[in-house]
Amino acid sequence: MAQQALPRRDARLGRALGTDRSVQGVVLLLPGGQAASTRRRSSRAAAAVLPLARRLVRAGAEDALVAHVVHYRYRGWNGAEAHPVRDAEWALEQVVHRYGDVPVCLAGWDMGARAALRAAGHPAVVSVLALSPWLPDAGGEDGPEPVRQLTGRRVLLVHGTDDEHTAPELSYRLAVRAKKINPDVCRFEVHTDGHALRQHRTEVLALAQDFVLGTLCDRDFARPITDALAAPPPLGLRMPLAAGFGRSLRH
Repeated sequence: MAQQALPRRDARLGRALGTDRSVQGVVLLLPGGQAASTRRRSSRAAAAVLPLARRLVRAGAEDALVAHVVHYRYRGWNGAEAHPVRDAEWALEQVVHRYGDVPVCLAGWDMGARAALRAAGHPAVVSVLALSPWLPDAGGEDGPEPVRQLTGRRVLLVHGTDDEHTAPELSYRLAVRAKKINPDVCRFEVHTDGHALRQHRTEVLALAQDFVLGTLCDRDFARPITDALAAPPPLGLRMPLAAGFGRSLRH
């Protein structure tokens, strides 16, 4: 039986959030999705990353930071097609065309975190934020997730220890492999939190903000991030996210 043709759709760059001045840095938000689906992109998944986008542009206003949500062609990863990766790469080219030579952070959640890690090799990318990343078992038919594209980028992975949707141990394994070729990799564990990271939402958003502004706006990292980047495995890859981060733990 002939394979059914995919519906013809285009990826879309969401409206710019943030400054209307000369842009100095860009965050591309990559939403979650499904393992396999050719349905239209999920508006709910896109809406889920908007609070982070708005927080980042507010905090980075004086540094002329802007954010865009990437709207995928399809809802699924879809095996070797890896549609969200291609859409992220397309979005990066749009950013270069629109803003010129500015640093970009890829910030993804779930499937979008996997796409962010995969698309990090683009020359505009300086950092990657991967929240609750969906990283299928490295023993699968597609082989282990690549990490060489992360060389020269600052990378932060965040995972809830009680995540039953995407396995925390798999993000740890990827972080170990990435750390061997790139010292600027760290990973935080959010104890007792699940896939949506709702229980410690305030701390997770503060951690994300600190990392993104540190990598795009040359601000100093909070001490826990500095320590996590400097610590050898496993310490810097199993760093606990302390309660109250963003209020009492700055530098």
